[in-house]
Amino acid sequence: MGVWQWYRGLAPKTRMFMGVGIMAWAGFGLLVTNEIEKRFDMTPDEKDYEEVRQLVPKISTVERGER
Repeated sequence: MGVWQWYRGLAPKTRMFMGVGIMAWAGFGLLVTNEIEKRFDMTPDEKDYEEVRQLVPKISTVERGER
């Protein structure tokens, strides 16, 4: 039995509570993440941003010649 069939087999009220619970968990994570980063001194600085900029591939365009 797949996960989708298991999920569809649940009562509609149970599916609703599961969906609301997952959204609440995600919202809580979004609200708390910044505070946790500050407390554990994990906020990114300019050095971190520069490292990420170096990892991003450079894209350049090439003009197509006429045939």
